[in-house]
Amino acid sequence: MSNPRIPYAFSNDRPQLRVSDGRPILVHLVINVENWPFDAAMPRSIITPPHGKGSVPDIPNYSWVEYGMRAGLPRMIQAITSRGLKASASCNASVIDDYPKAAEAMLEAGWEFIGHGYSQQSLEEATEQDVIERSLGKLAEFTGRKTCGWLSPGLRETIHTPDILASLGIEYVCDWTLDDLPNWMSVKQGSLLQMPYNLELNDSVVYAIEKHSSDEFLLRLQNTLSLFEQESSAYPRVLALGLHPHLMGVPHRFPYFEKMLDLLSGHASVNFVTGRDICKWYGMQVPPPRA
Repeated sequence: MSNPRIPYAFSNDRPQLRVSDGRPILVHLVINVENWPFDAAMPRSIITPPHGKGSVPDIPNYSWVEYGMRAGLPRMIQAITSRGLKASASCNASVIDDYPKAAEAMLEAGWEFIGHGYSQQSLEEATEQDVIERSLGKLAEFTGRKTCGWLSPGLRETIHTPDILASLGIEYVCDWTLDDLPNWMSVKQGSLLQMPYNLELNDSVVYAIEKHSSDEFLLRLQNTLSLFEQESSAYPRVLALGLHPHLMGVPHRFPYFEKMLDLLSGHASVNFVTGRDICKWYGMQVPPPRA
């Protein structure tokens, strides 16, 4: 079947979109802050067990990720806040209780909190509504404001996820990485915006899956920015970066992360935004379709 949620269209055949500040490249830093349960199999691994026989607890792979929560995340927060840049935290709700220092630091930094499940486990059809409601409730209680966006753990949805999100008042979802501009989605009630996110500019893909050298992300960003600079004379572009503290926050990659931030912040066409900003900007110019 064809895409049941987003009608097909060329990305360069869209309604005209205005930017008020003359900066048509909207950069969205999305830092994925995750809680990988100690007593379960790890969602991803950096080292395989001897003879392929896994174990729980998985100490080396658990520690790989917890390094990001202890050392990588504070580096990234400092790098972003010291430059006065906006960012979003795609955050497992259980981080609030299990890593309270991390949650408080992101809140103090002014980052937008995006729903990202309760812990880093894929949604299952039988329990997803409860997981989503529990996650959103926890984030709202902690931040003092309604959560606007959602990114499913591993970007994995069930057939019902967009309808559930829309029914709970979520305004945008980052799982559908199919365009450089937002699109309104087809849902049973309310409205839901497909928010541009990225797999090609995502440290999980670049480093954990494809296993490139430390400078690869910077190279990809340079080339993307060059093309977007040309294209944005006709249409704005959303440039989303998917980041993880245990990958981008390690010492051999961190200098490249700082170079990425400096490249973007020094570019005349770049404006740093959050998902909430993009949702408001797009919705004011392209209202959601009537049900």
